[in-house]
Amino acid sequence: MKHPIPEHNPMHGQFGPAASATRHFSLAIADGIATVTLNRPERKNPLTFDSYAELRDWFLGLQRATDVKAVVLTGAGGNFCSGGDVHEIIGPLTKMSMPELLTFTRMTGALVSAMRACPQPIIAAIDGVCAGAGAMMALASDLRLGTPVATVAFLFTRVGLAGADMGACALLPRMIGQGRASELLFTGRAMSAQEGHAWGFFNALHEGGALLPAAHKLAAQLAQGPTFAHGMTKTMLHQEWAMTLDQAIEAEAQAQAICMQTQDFRRAYEAFAARQRPVFEGD
Repeated sequence: MKHPIPEHNPMHGQFGPAASATRHFSLAIADGIATVTLNRPERKNPLTFDSYAELRDWFLGLQRATDVKAVVLTGAGGNFCSGGDVHEIIGPLTKMSMPELLTFTRMTGALVSAMRACPQPIIAAIDGVCAGAGAMMALASDLRLGTPVATVAFLFTRVGLAGADMGACALLPRMIGQGRASELLFTGRAMSAQEGHAWGFFNALHEGGALLPAAHKLAAQLAQGPTFAHGMTKTMLHQEWAMTLDQAIEAEAQAQAICMQTQDFRRAYEAFAARQRPVFEGD
């Protein structure tokens, strides 16, 4: 029997009392920060058909979440994510028909699309192995913090596939440049933490024990900021890839005019006038 590809479940991604009742990753929400932990540490946190679908649906649900202002995405056991599980994904894929394969590849791409579409900034906290689909989840995040021993590899070519997977050929060149991206996607070699930092993939490197605290500190800073405006920034960063400069300038004029109608904009002015620090509420 061929492995079924999970369909979209509209109940996934709902927030409230059942927010931690995920099956394929652990989830904690506190002070406006959702911490998503890939937690199959004995296998370096690989993804399965079901975990792809659940992560996709959870990130889709963030578009209507009111209790999450920022997301920290990480892995358990000293590794981020080793990519698709060899036995639970790659093996079954070799037995699927073309329509089934396309359903699968569209589902994996939908995870990246959901991460880019949610208004909350996503911070990937990356230790150890970050490979394949895991590297794509890191790339789809808005900010990336790593450790000195983190390695990032786009492994698709090593299993006989194109480097064009889940948006890699669009996202990676914009992050580190066309030549560097071409090398990584053609060879499948691992990018060291030091290379990733020098090339702009990592925003900062921290020792292992300091990684999650640093990610949560940054997430808290973002969660306490003007979150409506942060969502607008993320939207414009994404949409302006396909715009001319004149189109981008006009789009930003409209976006900023909308932000100028928010209460956070008024709060910032009143706090400045009173020589106080503004307290943003995201409205």
